[in-house]
Amino acid sequence: MVSIKDIAKALSVSPSSVSLVLTGKAKERRISNSLAEKILAMAHELGYQPNQAAVSLRTGKSKTIGLIVEDISNHFFSSLAHTIEQEARNNHYNVIYCSTENDVQKGREVLQLMYNQQVDGYLITPAIGMEKDIEKLVQLGKPVVLMDRNIQGMNLPSVMVDNYKGMQQAMRYLCKKGNRNIGFVTVNLDLFQMKERERAYYDALREAGLRVLKSHVLHLEYQDKKEKSVANITAFLKKQKNLDAVIFATNYLGIYGLLSTKEIGLRIPEDLKILCFDDHDVFELHQPSITVVQQPIQEIAKTALELLLKQLGHLKTPKKSQFLLPPKLVVRSST
Repeated sequence: MVSIKDIAKALSVSPSSVSLVLTGKAKERRISNSLAEKILAMAHELGYQPNQAAVSLRTGKSKTIGLIVEDISNHFFSSLAHTIEQEARNNHYNVIYCSTENDVQKGREVLQLMYNQQVDGYLITPAIGMEKDIEKLVQLGKPVVLMDRNIQGMNLPSVMVDNYKGMQQAMRYLCKKGNRNIGFVTVNLDLFQMKERERAYYDALREAGLRVLKSHVLHLEYQDKKEKSVANITAFLKKQKNLDAVIFATNYLGIYGLLSTKEIGLRIPEDLKILCFDDHDVFELHQPSITVVQQPIQEIAKTALELLLKQLGHLKTPKKSQFLLPPKLVVRSST
């Protein structure tokens, strides 16, 4: 690691002069332009990198963004994190990211960790129960942007997908194709986006004049292991033999559903049509490929980061602070 003392020694000048130049204080301390240029050139030649911890202590800015999501291993959130990290680096910020796994205690611990690390701003997919912790961050003057889900009663900058519209599109498409018995597999979480997807499912059935049957809906526990969830979906599909199609409310549930149909021996789409809210690489590679409601991941990531950078004083746009982005129905072979 090259230090300020190394640069000073190479030029036979005082370390204080080097420090003043590197921190942009050369003019106010009357250091000549020629010396300042020599110091900057030598710093570049030696590959000097400022100690970020020292810079943070001096400026109160860490040039780091905290990203908190539900599950970083999930395709949606990992893709979101990848784009955010790329865009953040383009704006000279690093990213620290963690998962809550929808556990409020873990969410609080992650927030405390990032606060201790003095991150400059937060991009958060909040777990249920984190409302007061996030409110405290805002009261402390910390920039916060919510992604994927909002907190009722808190008028925070946010970027969400129109979950209702996405599910409505999917249901209308299946109904138009002549499906009359449509199942729905979701997760038993009190989250806004999951409620919206389920609400749209029921509304679309009524709109099409179809029977609304609770027996056609399966609620899985979020904390259940993969094997248990697959077993529950398998039992559900065996019991509801009259189903024409099934919509899975998230991509990982969709993958579990494919395992179940394989175990039972159901042919897609001949025996059962499959549609999933959220895309995944597996769905495009699977034979037949799976129809999905695709979320605009790159647009979510870029918009959320722009909202955060605006709060950090780097951008004048965007003018509005809350975005509801439209999803896209991508029709493939499974329907």
